[in-house]
Amino acid sequence: MNNAMIRYILGQVLRIEGLLMLLPCIVAVIYQEKEGFVILGVAALCFFLGTAGIIRKPKSQVFYLKEGCVATALSWIVMSVFGCLPFYLTGEIPSFVDAMFETISGFTTTGSSILTDVEAMSRSVNFWRCFTHWIGGMGVLVFLLAVIPLSGGSHINLMRAESPGPSVGKLVPKIKYTARILYIIYIGMTLVQIVLLLIGSMPLYDALTITFGTAGTGGFAIKGDSIAGYSSYLQWVITIFMILFGVNFNAYYLILFRKFKKAAAMEEVRYYFLVIIAATAFITWSLCSTAMGFAEALKYAAFQVASIITTTGFATTDFNLWSGSCQVILVLLMFIGACAGSTGGGIKVSRFVLLLKTVKKELNSYIHPKSIKKIKIDSKPVEHEVVRSTNVYFITFMILFVTSIFIVSLEGQDLVTTFTAVATTINNVGPGLAGVGPMSNFAHLSNLSKIVLMFDMLAGRLELFPLLILFHPSLWKDAFQQRVKRKKPAIETGY
Repeated sequence: MNNAMIRYILGQVLRIEGLLMLLPCIVAVIYQEKEGFVILGVAALCFFLGTAGIIRKPKSQVFYLKEGCVATALSWIVMSVFGCLPFYLTGEIPSFVDAMFETISGFTTTGSSILTDVEAMSRSVNFWRCFTHWIGGMGVLVFLLAVIPLSGGSHINLMRAESPGPSVGKLVPKIKYTARILYIIYIGMTLVQIVLLLIGSMPLYDALTITFGTAGTGGFAIKGDSIAGYSSYLQWVITIFMILFGVNFNAYYLILFRKFKKAAAMEEVRYYFLVIIAATAFITWSLCSTAMGFAEALKYAAFQVASIITTTGFATTDFNLWSGSCQVILVLLMFIGACAGSTGGGIKVSRFVLLLKTVKKELNSYIHPKSIKKIKIDSKPVEHEVVRSTNVYFITFMILFVTSIFIVSLEGQDLVTTFTAVATTINNVGPGLAGVGPMSNFAHLSNLSKIVLMFDMLAGRLELFPLLILFHPSLWKDAFQQRVKRKKPAIETGY
């Protein structure tokens, strides 16, 4: 295993995190907040440690998927540990476990919070809290590939380990340019939303922080009522952009290069919008059966559906009060999630499409045993390896999901709270139902439950295996044996 390359990547990640922390420092200067000195100190620490990690460049920059997974998992853990220090050291979140929970929830774009009074936070620390969504949305390693000159040709393994979805491909031959294209689209859409929110008379600070949460599909709000206090225009803008950020970014690439037919032919995107329309229509109809008017019902339904399926987690109403059927739909949307290759979480629409087509193929094989049919998506045959990995992912997901529910249930919470707490964190959604609903938070849970949910958030964001591989015994055995081999020649030659 290329340990030197892993160290080098971790160093670069820390340096980037240190530089990104300068933005909340600027906010602290604008609002004259002393918390800015703490954030600046943490930024300096990150930059110093990161620089120390990259002084010695690795002899070889070639690494495989195993190293890519390890580097990705460790990067997100290290990033979260240092990212929580502004919360902890400023005293805004006095508990280190709570500070880690909030930070991991931010970077993984989950949006689950332990804060009972978010409006009491200083503007600079709250800015960093919301900014973690934007950083984690596209992925810090994708950003690294876009701005840092790495060579070797194997860096697709970093993108594979961090990017959501059953498979990751290059938009252009060089992975560096693919990463840059993704970030150009990401930044462009972010700026457009900020402008549209400003047009609706939203204050600049609010527009920036809300956009960070929308773009990263995170859901950290700066007000106690989330988005409910803003105008209908602003709510509709946020609704539309939540949906747009849940679309596979490959579609935007095709649109930019005027390949409209190919973009329109993407099955996953079509199913994604179909699910949104169907869920919104049903919930609107259900809400209209109450005393609510059609326009208001549509606004509430569209916002909540967009927020849940894209795993953003903003809220404009307490859907704990909705009918059981509407709540069931929202829970199902938690699992479905957004498109692969987007900033959204969940199992992903593409995986469900693939699973349904696999079931259909199996049924056809019972009727026509001698027939040989390939599973196709976008009129292209899907490789057996992709189908196999999707099946394995789903099985692993369910094992982790059930195990987490059992551990959290030991705390004695009711079934709905326990089930949706795990469901919303492993799918990176944010709010659940009952005790962890949109008008509640995760503060009342025990530290054990919070640690389990933190693990679920990281596992969900990293597509399970990059994190789970850290617990594989052979990984550490190989690393140990490699260190022994390096020392052995020196001992034998007497040096």
